[in-house]
Amino acid sequence: MNRRSAAAITAAAVAGYAFLYAPLAVVVIFSFNDSKINAEWVGFTTAWYAKLMRNAAMLTAAGNSLLIALVTSLAATTLGTMAGFALHRRPGRVLPVLVFAPIAMPEILMGVALLMFFVLINLTLGLLSITLAHIAFCIGYVAIVVRSRLAGSDESLVEAARDCGATPWLAFRHVTLPLILPGVIAGALMAFTLSIDDFVITFFTAGATASTLPLQIYSMVKTTVTPEVNAISTLLLLLTLVLITAAAKIAPGILSFSE
Repeated sequence: MNRRSAAAITAAAVAGYAFLYAPLAVVVIFSFNDSKINAEWVGFTTAWYAKLMRNAAMLTAAGNSLLIALVTSLAATTLGTMAGFALHRRPGRVLPVLVFAPIAMPEILMGVALLMFFVLINLTLGLLSITLAHIAFCIGYVAIVVRSRLAGSDESLVEAARDCGATPWLAFRHVTLPLILPGVIAGALMAFTLSIDDFVITFFTAGATASTLPLQIYSMVKTTVTPEVNAISTLLLLLTLVLITAAAKIAPGILSFSE
């Protein structure tokens, strides 16, 4: 590869990443803008963060989203890890369809289907219905990550543990689980992010009383985007970075599934 080609590739990469991350930088910068209108920079202020802390509706919605995302990530990670393990050992034809269908299905279709199902079983729409819906579509994502991690693991280590007298559960706990732990953590982070970010499915399954952060932000941006929305978005971005950093410290191979 000559220098001109390398320079062109570098420039394309820089332009691509700038296109992806420039909007995030704008959101963070304008969360400190001393103006109600995000048309131009007026001055630096932290008043919007103080106002955010006094916004009961926004804090309640954020609390609901965090609670739903936490429960969803725990449940989806557990079930998704089991599904990924089953897909790796006994793929078959029916199980992949059941696991991956919620991923391939359009969100609006899944939202309507879940709404009809909850109405059919007479389940009151609220935080519970949102949580169940999020778990349903997050399981497949966790299963994909765990299955890919299992595909790159050394099965001979499990066989050696079984030859030494370990039960299937002990072999999974002491051999398989440590090997796939980065994938499990990555799946949990993915489920958490997808849950806290989801709007379409949440819109159909929330009912009239429950509110999550995406729904609350949507109700606010229908009129105008205030720096208060930028402030909560910045805090969510910071939370995501903290989670990724913590996960990378716990499982260094989390960012490289092929290792």
